[in-house]
Amino acid sequence: MENFSFRSSVKKYVNGSILLIFATVAAFIVANLDATSEWYRQAFDQPVSLSVGKFNIFSHDGLPMTVGAFINDFLMAIFFLSVGLEIKREILCGELSTVRKAMLPVIGACGGMLVPVIVLFITNAFSSSNPLAARGMAIPMATDIAFSLGVLSMFSKRVPIGLKVFLAALAVADDLGGIFVIAIKYTDHLNLAYLQWALFFIGLLIFGNWRRIHVKSFYVTVGCALWYCMHGSGIHATIAGVILAFCVPASLRNGTKFYIERIRKCLSNFPVIEVTHADRSKPALLTESQVHQLKSIESASDRLISPLQDLEDSLKNPINLLIIPLFAFANAGVNLNGMDLSNLFSGVGLSVLLGLLVGKFVGVFSFSWISIKMGWVQLPANSTWKSFASVCMLCGIGFTVSMFMADLSYRPVNELGMLADSKLGILCGSIASALIGAFLLNKHLPKDASETVTK
Repeated sequence: MENFSFRSSVKKYVNGSILLIFATVAAFIVANLDATSEWYRQAFDQPVSLSVGKFNIFSHDGLPMTVGAFINDFLMAIFFLSVGLEIKREILCGELSTVRKAMLPVIGACGGMLVPVIVLFITNAFSSSNPLAARGMAIPMATDIAFSLGVLSMFSKRVPIGLKVFLAALAVADDLGGIFVIAIKYTDHLNLAYLQWALFFIGLLIFGNWRRIHVKSFYVTVGCALWYCMHGSGIHATIAGVILAFCVPASLRNGTKFYIERIRKCLSNFPVIEVTHADRSKPALLTESQVHQLKSIESASDRLISPLQDLEDSLKNPINLLIIPLFAFANAGVNLNGMDLSNLFSGVGLSVLLGLLVGKFVGVFSFSWISIKMGWVQLPANSTWKSFASVCMLCGIGFTVSMFMADLSYRPVNELGMLADSKLGILCGSIASALIGAFLLNKHLPKDASETVTK
C-alpha cells in the first residue's frame, strides 16, 4: 500500500513537471522577444483587487497587490499548504514516520542545505563586494521535487524504488527546512496588531483540530483570515499555508471500521439481481428507502477519507496544472538584453550556480556517505554507490523554491540586478544538475529493468 501511495505521488509530480518545463521555456522566450518583453514585464505589475466596500483582501499597507505579488504571496501560500499537508502525511504514516525511515533523507537534506550555503558564502566573499549579496544565502538550499522526480521518471523501472523514495523524502525534508528559513530570515519587521489576530486564528485552528471538527470549509475560511493577518504582520504570508496544513485533521471522526460497516449494512439492503441488456436502457427508478441508503453510502464513503488527505487530493491538480506553471512563467523570464553573460562567472550568478551544482551534490552525498559508513543508516535497497551518487546529483535542481527564495532575497531591497543574476544562476545550475544527473543515471543504472529488483 505504501509503494502504491508513493507511486501515485511520483506520477503527480511527473505530470506537473511537463507543464513546468513548458512554462519555463515560454517565459524565457516571451521575456526576450522584442515584441513581447515589455508586455511580459508590465503584465505582472497590474493591480489585483477583491473588495467588499472599501476593504480589499489583496492589499498591503493600503495598496493593492500586483499580479506578481498575488502569485508569489497568495498562490504560493496555497502551494505551501499542499507541501505542509504532504509533510504532515509523511510524518504520520509515510517515509518520515519512523526514525529508521527518515534518517537517511533527513541527514542528506541537512547536508544539502548546509553545504550550498557555505559554498555560496565563500564564493560571494571572493567574487562580490556588495554586502546585500549575502541575502541570497538560502537560494540554493531547495530541491525541486517536480523537476527532480520528472528526470528520474525518464528511467522508469530501471530505478530501484529505494532511490525514488530517498529523493522524494529528501525533497520533502528540504521543503520543511525552506519553510523555517522563510519564517526566520525573511521577516524584517512585525506589525503586532496583525500578529495578535494571526495568533488568534492559529488558536482557532488548533481548537478546531482538538474538538475534532472535520468540516473542510471551517479550516479553509479560518485559513484565509490567517493568511490576511499573516500578510499584514510582516511574516511572509506563505507560512500561513503551512500552519493551516498542520492543523487540518488527519484522523476520522469515528474510525475506519465504523464507516465500512455502515456501507456494508446499506449495501445488504439491495437485492442481488441479474441485469440484462434490456434493463440497462430502462430509467433507474429507486424507492425512497433505496435513495436514502445510497446517500448514506455516499456520505460514509466521503468520511472514510480524512480531511487532510481529501484536501491534499483536491489541491493536486490546481497546484500542478495551474499554480506552479503560473509561478514559473511569472518568475523564470530572465531578460538577457543588456545582461552580460559573464555575470554567470562572478558575483551572485556564480554563487548560486556553484551552490546548486556543487554544493547540493557534495552536501547530500557526503552527509549520506558518512551516516552510512558510521552504520546509522543503510544505502537504499538494490542501489549502488554510483547510482546513489547519480540521484544526489539531481538534488541540485532547485528551480521553483530557489526562484521563490531569490525573489524574497533581492526584490524587497530593490536589487533587481542581483535578482536577475541569481535567476540566471538558478536556471543554469538546475539545468546542469539535471543533464549531469541524467547522464550519470543512464550510465550507472541497470540497462535492463529486470536487473532491478524492487521491494
